Amino acid sequence: MLSGVVPRIYERWWRPALGRAMKGVLGPGMAEEHHIARRLLDLSEGDAVLDVACGTGNFTRGFARRVGPKGLALGIDVSETMLARAVSDTADTGLHAQTAYVRGDAQELPLVDSVFDGVCCFAALHLFADPFRALDRMTEVLVPGGRIAILTSALGRSVPLRAWERLATTRSGAHLFERDQMVRELESRGFTDVRLRLAGVTQFVGGALAG
Repeated sequence: MLSGVVPRIYERWWRPALGRAMKGVLGPGMAEEHHIARRLLDLSEGDAVLDVACGTGNFTRGFARRVGPKGLALGIDVSETMLARAVSDTADTGLHAQTAYVRGDAQELPLVDSVFDGVCCFAALHLFADPFRALDRMTEVLVPGGRIAILTSALGRSVPLRAWERLATTRSGAHLFERDQMVRELESRGFTDVRLRLAGVTQFVGGALAG
């Protein structure tokens, strides 16, 4: 993700192909992922939304269109090359008034608490060294009633599949979460109306932070 090659192929080839492998042939495609994110976040015009590990800004720009020029869609990523592509791809969209990008660590978000109406983290939480610290920070920057949307890993049901998954993640350093673990993690942080959708070895989960 830190190279100059991946950002050039990320949105069209890398992310859709990896997502299809993880979500399965019957899982949601990229267009439906956007729909799921919008539904979980329930954004309105004028809202402020944070896109964590935004990559090249595909979801960030979608959020920017939803919140309009009176709102803010802020993308944050640790990769300078990803952010450079995000800025370049946003340049000709007419979304400058409501879109911004910041380089930073999701585990130590360099942002003021209680300012965002929504936080999205799709296909990244399981890659963080300390995903629960990142989840803490995402919770802290939300206003009461703000919503979170997450797409991350989910352990398979069968013993052989779980064994293979654990071997693969041991080598890659990625985390695999139990199929109800993120629901419990959100509820323990004060989220209500928590929703879960499983797709292959992934899970979509979201909820609203209690006031």
